[in-house]
Amino acid sequence: MATAQLFPSVKPTSRSYTPGTYPSTTFESLDGTKTHLRFGNKPVNATLTLGFANITDGQVGLILKNYDDVNSVWDYVKFTEANGSAGIKGAGSGYFLRKEIHADSGTGETENGLKWRYAGPPSVTSVFPGRCNVICSFVACLDAPI
Repeated sequence: MATAQLFPSVKPTSRSYTPGTYPSTTFESLDGTKTHLRFGNKPVNATLTLGFANITDGQVGLILKNYDDVNSVWDYVKFTEANGSAGIKGAGSGYFLRKEIHADSGTGETENGLKWRYAGPPSVTSVFPGRCNVICSFVACLDAPI
C-alpha cells in the first residue's frame, strides 16, 4: 500500500492545473442512438505542472531525491501549504488538494482517492552557477482503498 511522500518545502513560481475527466464511454448504434456509460463518480487523470525558477542546487537536489523516493516504491506525492500548494486558497484548493468534506462523518476532511504521482522525471535547466529552473509534471491517479 502506497504512503504519501511529502514534497520538499520549495514554493513554486508557476503552476498549471487541468482537472481530470470522469471515466466513461459512449456507444453509438447503427441507427444513431447513443448510450453513455460512466464508470465512476470521481474524475481521473488531472494534470499538474509546477515550475520553480532560480532555485538553488540544494533545492534541486531535494526535488530529485523526492522523485527517486516516490518512484522507487510507487508512492505518491503529498502537497501542503509549505510546498506545491502554496498560494492556493479558497474554492480552488479543494480541487488541487483533492479533499472532500463529509457531513455525515461530522469530523471534517477525508481524501477522495486521487493521488498525485510524477508524470515523468523533473526537467532541470541550469541558468547560472548554483541556480536552476525546474519543471515537475504530475498526474492524479485514482487508487482504490485496501
